[in-house]
Amino acid sequence: MLYTQQVIDSVRQYSLEMDKFRNIPKEVLDFIYDERLFHLFVPDELEGRMTALPEAARLFQACSRIDGNLGWMVTIGAGGGFFAALLEQDVSKEIFARRDAVIAGSGMPTGTARRVEGGYQVSGRWKYCSGSTYATTFTANAVIDSGNESAKASELPSGAEAQEIRAFAFRPEQIRILPDWNAFGLRATASHTMIAEDVFVPDNRTFLFDEMKSYEHEAIYRYPFLPFAQVSFAAVAIGIAEHFLAAAEALAEAKGSEAYVMGKLKEHSGFLRDGEVNFYETVETSWRELLQQGKLSVETEAAVTTASIGAANTARTCGQTLFPLLGLTAAMEDSEVNRCWRDLQTACSHSLLRSYA
Repeated sequence: MLYTQQVIDSVRQYSLEMDKFRNIPKEVLDFIYDERLFHLFVPDELEGRMTALPEAARLFQACSRIDGNLGWMVTIGAGGGFFAALLEQDVSKEIFARRDAVIAGSGMPTGTARRVEGGYQVSGRWKYCSGSTYATTFTANAVIDSGNESAKASELPSGAEAQEIRAFAFRPEQIRILPDWNAFGLRATASHTMIAEDVFVPDNRTFLFDEMKSYEHEAIYRYPFLPFAQVSFAAVAIGIAEHFLAAAEALAEAKGSEAYVMGKLKEHSGFLRDGEVNFYETVETSWRELLQQGKLSVETEAAVTTASIGAANTARTCGQTLFPLLGLTAAMEDSEVNRCWRDLQTACSHSLLRSYA
């Protein structure tokens, strides 16, 4: 446990409010700012708290164990620190060097950008932008308009050559938020749609994911982004599942549940611990390889992906198997175990954690 019971209780007192009203209390955001949890991958010189990936994953897990919304917000917000290496240092300083700095955005190329003098005119709509209501910067990918109207990204035939895609860092006043995050879990994460309507983005606020411009000495920026994201999300799933199991056990004991239910709880607690151990062994191994070799092998990347998806599947199965055994009390939306179950199912629905094998 990385946080004391006092800290856990101080955050959890807002859990029902966050779930019911779909908002983030100032007190919870202040906790994140004070702990610099949005800055786990921001260089120290930019008021960051640069953290090795295995340690950061444990922090994501610990925050998610406290509350699923907290864990998801911290994980998504911290991930934006990756962009500090993709921008010029002066721009990164402007974006990150402040207590409340956090990025919201999307990696889906559902926007278009037209080259103009000094930058680009960008328009688009991007879904699922967690943290949209308190972000200080927004980022999104857009397809560069080549001027060939017959070759728009949405009209390209299967197998056609991909168009150029760039990422853009928007100022908050350039973005309109469509409050459409109506998911049944992780309700307070403000994962709304962001909209840009023909806004100008200068060249120095655009970037490519394979072009590092600064802070090359920081190891985290050499970790491949896909397995990095999978590690981060899997840690969230493990943490929420731990909270779910604790709440389920408390409910089962209070109800005097049958031995079968208590046995299933014990069984799945063991499954989760085993999955967690394998997950962190794989992450630690990959981190050592990165520090020693400067990069990850293809085999190691695949192992990280497998361990992350496996851990998330184990976490999700805890909820899917045990929830139906807990009775009508668990079906009440304001119950702790219900909130955990909904958050767990929502987190594990992310495309990077799904497996069809």
